Amino acid sequence: MSVFHLGLIINPLAGLGGPAALKGSDGVAAEALARGAEPRAAERTRIALECLRPVAERLQFITFPGPMGADLLAELGYAHRVLGSLGQGPTTAADTQAAVRELQDAGCALILFAGGDGTARDVCSAVREEQPVLGIPAGVKIHSAVYAISPRAAGLMALRLIEGGLVRLSSGEVRDIDEAALRDGKVGSRHYGEMCVPVEGEFMQHVKQGGMESEELVLVDLADWLAESWEEGVRYVFGPGSTLHGLAQNLGLETTLLGVDVIESGQVIARDVTEAQLFALIDGHPARLLVTAIGGQGHIIGRGNQQISPRVLRAIGLEHLRVIATKRKLGTLEGRPLRVDSGDPALDEAFPDAVRVWSGYREELLYPLA
Repeated sequence: MSVFHLGLIINPLAGLGGPAALKGSDGVAAEALARGAEPRAAERTRIALECLRPVAERLQFITFPGPMGADLLAELGYAHRVLGSLGQGPTTAADTQAAVRELQDAGCALILFAGGDGTARDVCSAVREEQPVLGIPAGVKIHSAVYAISPRAAGLMALRLIEGGLVRLSSGEVRDIDEAALRDGKVGSRHYGEMCVPVEGEFMQHVKQGGMESEELVLVDLADWLAESWEEGVRYVFGPGSTLHGLAQNLGLETTLLGVDVIESGQVIARDVTEAQLFALIDGHPARLLVTAIGGQGHIIGRGNQQISPRVLRAIGLEHLRVIATKRKLGTLEGRPLRVDSGDPALDEAFPDAVRVWSGYREELLYPLA
């Protein structure tokens, strides 16, 4: 059974300023505590984590010490690994930023963080563009579009992902109110950036006969997106299969149905390449790898595309892997994860717990990988 690595960051000071009538908690946690406010972020996080009990045996959390996550996970009995260290005294924005950097370096498929808009700002300042995160609302101000509507909703979203449900990725805006101005009766917010967040994975599908997703129209949409995304001087490796072949046809490219082809600057530069030919073309050259999943089975590497060998994968870089699959194809897996079988166990272990899947025009899903 594969293990799903889930990051957790709790801002233990989040929400303190609300009960103390301080209109927020940024910079006033000590005053809030002096007024009798009690920390609430851990209890809000507990609600989210209780939703994950059905998949507890498949989970390993990665977190920061003490009140930033380790204490609660130990109390709940979840398997977890603790990174980093904390100094004396209350936690700070720098602690949150350090936790974000270490958790994404550890390969967390999703980072859960509990706090408010100030916490979201701290996470945003340290997170990479491609790292999915999800906020558990625990602060006074929740204006940012990176939070679930409730702690339970955050937990159920994470559960859906781990169980193999379709979870679409989107860009969520981070906003925060100027608390000092708010205390003076002036309301104003600023845009601080955007983060990659999962959103409710309802099917956003083109409709044809029987209300089913139209594969043909989806491939047209995907071709449009890829055409807008071509990077000059980058070699694109198209794996075998009808999905990638249909995508290429919509781009006006003649590729092989069951072979591996290489495209550069909108032109096919090599068709039906061997492993040795492919490695020679991409070794030391910027490249992207496009593969699809075998319907009903889920393999993206190691079935019908052995030309994409371990040394080819390392030369391209796992971060440059793009999985292309319609929601109908993913639906044939019935919640089972995507799979890799490169022939190199160490490399297989290096793959993330979940991958981004292009499933429509500017539509990405986050899907588990075993």
